[in-house]
Amino acid sequence: MNTTLATIVIVGSLLLALASLIVAIRDRAMGMVLLVGFAVLEVTLLVQAGFVIAAVSGGEGPADKGTLFGYLAGQALIPPAGVFLALAERSRWGSAILVVAGFAVAVMTGRLLQIWQGVA
Repeated sequence: MNTTLATIVIVGSLLLALASLIVAIRDRAMGMVLLVGFAVLEVTLLVQAGFVIAAVSGGEGPADKGTLFGYLAGQALIPPAGVFLALAERSRWGSAILVVAGFAVAVMTGRLLQIWQGVA
């Protein structure tokens, strides 16, 4: 697993969570900036998943591949689900959903690093 890309994902998702929190505190709905930000985050997550799948097919990675692939799949579903729910809820609570989504992606990426390194 590429730790540089994982760090980019963690920092980007936390920045998106912070921006979403500011939007929620200001009592606004999700705007185009957050929408584009979460789309870029999703593309980054898919690139990361591609790197992990390529490394696993090359023989690298942990012994427990089921947990690894479960986290990869779950992580890739969070941004689209969060954006969908935020678009359905056009109030401050839609932006609050994105705060949770951004934080969840950061935590899951950290957990993926632990699984990859065999720490957990």
